Amino acid sequence: MPFKETSHRVIHWVGAGLASAPGIISLAKKWGKITLWDRDIQNIEDIKNSSLGEGTIIGKTFDINDETSVQNFLAHVNENDVVVSMLPPAFHVKLARLAMSKKAHLVTSSYISEEMQELHDEAVMNSLSLVNEVGLDPGIDHLFSHLLIDHAKEQGQLGQGKKIEFLSYCGGIPAVDTPFKYKFSWTPFGVLSALKNKAYIIKNGMEYEARKTWDEVSEFNIHDEIFEVYPNRDSLPYIKEYGLEKETNLHNFIRGTLRPFGWKEAWGDVFDVISNSNDIELKEYSSELQRKYSYEQGEEDRVLLYAAFIADDWKASITLDMTGSGHYSAMAMSVSLTVAQAVNALLEGSMPFGVQQPPHNPIEARKWLAGLVNQGLKIKTENIEI
Repeated sequence: MPFKETSHRVIHWVGAGLASAPGIISLAKKWGKITLWDRDIQNIEDIKNSSLGEGTIIGKTFDINDETSVQNFLAHVNENDVVVSMLPPAFHVKLARLAMSKKAHLVTSSYISEEMQELHDEAVMNSLSLVNEVGLDPGIDHLFSHLLIDHAKEQGQLGQGKKIEFLSYCGGIPAVDTPFKYKFSWTPFGVLSALKNKAYIIKNGMEYEARKTWDEVSEFNIHDEIFEVYPNRDSLPYIKEYGLEKETNLHNFIRGTLRPFGWKEAWGDVFDVISNSNDIELKEYSSELQRKYSYEQGEEDRVLLYAAFIADDWKASITLDMTGSGHYSAMAMSVSLTVAQAVNALLEGSMPFGVQQPPHNPIEARKWLAGLVNQGLKIKTENIEI
């Protein structure tokens, strides 16, 4: 849909943090303008200064915890606008309700929470889309997974009783190795808290619970480079979502996190703190880690996402592997440009109503990935074309 037909619809991007700039600038360039909301006007100005005048970025302050600020935000949102939440996940549902009160759509990069899912029927009834899981992981990993499994189906690899393995590992790591084997591109508290969560996978044909994920670290070879990987969150619901629930010989199904080789040894003291700290203590420790191990100005990060489908001796894989720095860090590009793809899909009328994820349809998935490649993401494939 040409911009002139949607020029009355406004994109409201809420949150001008480290992972936002490329998506904001991309949307401003494509649609002519975007409104950027943040508590800190300096964050907005930094992104505007990075845009090189490509489209108009209108900056406004917004604090979701301040009622006056909320009312000012609502006064600028109109029917069929698109609200992007790059706030911490705890605020997504609140912002979704604010958007829905003005009959506006919502996009987030985070996992769908139970509270968000509960908004599905109301969103459908009001012809609204609440699009989630459109970042890197979750996000691009879903696109890779649907394409791989659709391709395996086309090649006659499903429903034959073959030994099936599905593996998807993702990590944001320093481009240059460091003794700590990691740098923080956002609050360490989120990283540390995630390590406390149990993980659920299919391992050797059986459901398996990983109580301490760092005890499940194993070595993993990706294109002749050795990493360490471990399971993350609950993989089991994705068996049905990816269309593998009828496979009778599903041997391994793992969605997990990737780290540089040597990470487990380097983080031994961190694991001890996680095991013996409450949330308050963990937040204090997180502040200490952020001071010591954040990216320096101009320092490059690396994003690596690898997804593979194996059926006996048949295999296909897709890999995202890229580096960047500053506003155009690899993490910022892979997260925010995928968010921008979702906004484009909404404005072009190709997203269903209700609480949604990235497209399962392989044609749409390829369209999204083509858009990401055109904007600089580095994707390579094995035994599959995208």
